[in-house]
Amino acid sequence: MNAPFRIEEVAARIEAEVAELTGQLGEAADFADLVERKKLPAKTGGFVLPGGLRGGAADAASGLFRQSFEEIVKVVLVVRVAGDPLRAKAVASLVPLARATISAVAGWAPDDAIGVFKLVQAELIGASGGALIFEIDFALDDQLRITTT
Repeated sequence: MNAPFRIEEVAARIEAEVAELTGQLGEAADFADLVERKKLPAKTGGFVLPGGLRGGAADAASGLFRQSFEEIVKVVLVVRVAGDPLRAKAVASLVPLARATISAVAGWAPDDAIGVFKLVQAELIGASGGALIFEIDFALDDQLRITTT
């Protein structure tokens, strides 16, 4: 396993490829703070969060254990549109932003990765205070290689 939880690399990729999110991405600590305070960001932005690991097929032979796994990275977008109580403008803003984010990450991999990121799922997870909250989950294929004695 190389660098687990590649949230910094994913955030850098999104900021480089999605102009609207440049300088507008937070980390897990920022997200936790907002949840604790029950307050959303004042403008459109997002958070890149670790989503966990999902184990795959494993095999062991003559001192070597191998197991494939997927590393999940979550991107939570918060889309705000002032003066839009029905959120119709927010939906119109969300779709291209979500597509641009997916295009920036899906099919891309950090230099030392075994596989590439793929889209796992994307869904609207909430609407509050004039904002839509949309989560996009990506998975990167990787592999454990452990020498056993």
